[in-house]
Amino acid sequence: MKDPRYPIGRFQEPAEYTPELRERLIQEIEDMPQRLEEAVAGLSEEDLGQTYREGGWTIRQVVHHLADANVNAYVRFKLAATEDNPPVKPFEEAEWAELEDGAHEDVSVSLALVSALNRRWATFLRSLDTEAFSRTYNHPVDGKTSLDKALAFYTWHGRHHIAQITNWRENYKKAA
Repeated sequence: MKDPRYPIGRFQEPAEYTPELRERLIQEIEDMPQRLEEAVAGLSEEDLGQTYREGGWTIRQVVHHLADANVNAYVRFKLAATEDNPPVKPFEEAEWAELEDGAHEDVSVSLALVSALNRRWATFLRSLDTEAFSRTYNHPVDGKTSLDKALAFYTWHGRHHIAQITNWRENYKKAA
């Protein structure tokens, strides 16, 4: 059985960034909210409180984490587009997931946030020229990160967490 933490495998950076790849990745950013909504469609409050793996976050926390991560990513992209290699701050994902809004808020709030945010994000990304994707931000853990690499990472990140939810649905909800 695959590692339930990484149902689609760990992030692997593309060998080359082309305009065609960028457009596919941007389309993924734009389509991610719909895929997330489909992943949680029909789940009960009890289901949303289940962990996708032993010791993992609840399905609810995964949904809220995607909203938190995308908000941070959007800001990082805007900073990199307007400043020269700006420093960005990591966020304590696990601690954020335990805060009231991450642990208990209705998922519809984060679904709406991700839908609006990713629409803006995709519009912004499509406004950038090829050269802009080589702009960078400086992350204290990951170092100098190009917008190309960040775009590839955040599309993987969305697929990764949606797969955790769909994997749970396929393997655990059916068994219940």
